[in-house]
Amino acid sequence: MTFYDRESYVKADSPIKKILLKLFKRTDQITIFDIGACEGEESLRYCKLFPNAQILTFEPLPKNQDLIRGNIKKYNANNIELISCAVSNLNGFSQFYVSSGHPDNESNLLDWDFGNKSSSLLLPNSNNNPKWLEFKEKISVETITLKKVIEEREISQIDFIHMDVQGAELDVLKGADKYLKQVKAIWLEVSNIELYKGQPLILDVENYMTSKGFTLIKTELEGQVGDQFYLNNNYYRMISLFRNSIQWIYKKQIKS
Repeated sequence: MTFYDRESYVKADSPIKKILLKLFKRTDQITIFDIGACEGEESLRYCKLFPNAQILTFEPLPKNQDLIRGNIKKYNANNIELISCAVSNLNGFSQFYVSSGHPDNESNLLDWDFGNKSSSLLLPNSNNNPKWLEFKEKISVETITLKKVIEEREISQIDFIHMDVQGAELDVLKGADKYLKQVKAIWLEVSNIELYKGQPLILDVENYMTSKGFTLIKTELEGQVGDQFYLNNNYYRMISLFRNSIQWIYKKQIKS
């Protein structure tokens, strides 16, 4: 379902709600990382689904950070913590390509920013992006690795990562280093075409995740772009798949 209204989007269920509720109880005190959070709508959805969760929300764009702070206050989502950095494979600073624009066939009165959802640490490939999508601005942002976050905060495990980083997915995962094995589940964006220069494509992501001990359990594509859900084999083992209904049954948590 397509939403062009922030309020409706936040109130709607996540497309992976059923999977998450097979993995975790609503009352569990789980740790969630929302990486590339944009305006924080996904964090708000997870806050609603898991009210006892600790949610770390990573967003480097100052304009979006202001929107996240406003949403945290608006929805009284006090278990969401904003970290004003881009997650990458290196700690330091990097160029960040800021997206903007509005489709010609969409009303300007809609409560939805089409243009602010494609900013990236990677150089955009204009040949494969919509003509209305622009990258007129380039700023310097602080970058941080998952390894640094985990070590500084003494996080024993990450229960779930939601990642939407516009082509920089493998850089984020590589920045976790040895701690990637402590991540239970990952939902990330994938693409069949190079929207950004040097972007890993869907098969690159699948091969990397498999090599790191993760199993792909769901792929959701709209055209050339979509998302995939992975489970860490150290924690969960798939025991049955019903292909017609795309339902998975898991052997419950092997290792806590």
